[in-house]
Amino acid sequence: MASTWIVYAKELVDALRDRRTLLTVLLSSVAMGPLVLALLSSLVGSMERRAEARVLVVAGLEHAPTLANYIARQTYTVRTAPADYEAQLRGSRLGDPVLVVAADFEAALQRGESPRVEVVSSSSNQRAQAGAGAAVRLLRGFAQEQATLRLALRGVAPALVEPLRIDERDLADVGARAAQLTRIVPFFVLMAVLYGALNAALDSTAGERERGSLEPLLMNPAPQWALVLGKWAAVASVAMAVAVLSCASFLPGQWLLRSETLAALFRFGIGEAGRFVALLLPLAGALAAVLMAVAIRCRSVKEAQASATVVMLAVTLLPMMALFNQEGEQPWQLWVPALAQMTLMSRVLEGAPLPARDLLVALAACVLVTALALAYVARRLRHAASA
Repeated sequence: MASTWIVYAKELVDALRDRRTLLTVLLSSVAMGPLVLALLSSLVGSMERRAEARVLVVAGLEHAPTLANYIARQTYTVRTAPADYEAQLRGSRLGDPVLVVAADFEAALQRGESPRVEVVSSSSNQRAQAGAGAAVRLLRGFAQEQATLRLALRGVAPALVEPLRIDERDLADVGARAAQLTRIVPFFVLMAVLYGALNAALDSTAGERERGSLEPLLMNPAPQWALVLGKWAAVASVAMAVAVLSCASFLPGQWLLRSETLAALFRFGIGEAGRFVALLLPLAGALAAVLMAVAIRCRSVKEAQASATVVMLAVTLLPMMALFNQEGEQPWQLWVPALAQMTLMSRVLEGAPLPARDLLVALAACVLVTALALAYVARRLRHAASA
């Protein structure tokens, strides 16, 4: 045990020696919370301003005074569409869908026919596509009003042709609605832990081989398991420090929220930060071990960086499954490190409970990966010592 502590202290000092890299990692972790929340606040604020503006871009509204009257009663502001609106929509220069009214709209409406209105947008233009739904709902409201008037003029009760009344009820609580906006927060925290472990893991393995200091270290009388555990503990400590700083940075970062909606929905206090850290610590240890296992095969830091790309890609893509999964949580997800942490941290943001069984499964998966990776590192070190 004493040998392990000696190796740990030596590796930790080496990790702290590269102050420029260390400061970059630590400062980026501290700045993460304010930057992410400021970005989310700006995004939500922009969406709120667009919703409050209630702007409609219309071409040919002069052909439809009845529709213009309905739009005005719905408190929309009308803007005339530019002549090249199609080109602007394709190029994403126009951020609103365009309502194109037919020239014979009013005449067809007076004849009791169904005049045509086009809602023009582009699926490649996300802003315009997002506003198309509101425009369609507005036109359906106008169509419903006109249908009711026509029935009333003929002495027919509108209820006779509307046998079903549909009421929408949203079961999501405040936490669940907030999680839809803030689900990206756990992803950024995971990336911080990954990059926090990366430099230390590569330097303690491939870096020492490149400098020629690994072979003399193996000649020391210290047991190889003490060498492996000491190196892993130092790398894991750096990753865990990054995890703590990243989670803690979201506490003061909430002062930067300028969106009242997001400020009311985003509930991230000391309790949530503590649960984030508890979930991330086992993952930090697992990532440290896996990165060491990848880098121990390499003879230079540059080669190790290229090999570690596979791990970085996997840790980046796995949480994406939780972000974009439309089928709900699956039991197997808790057995996959990084994906399990992403899933459980999303639950924390929703205010959902964390069953002990789920926590034990995620912990067991990280411990298993750590043990296998460290066993591989020890075997490679034995091979290097005997070579």
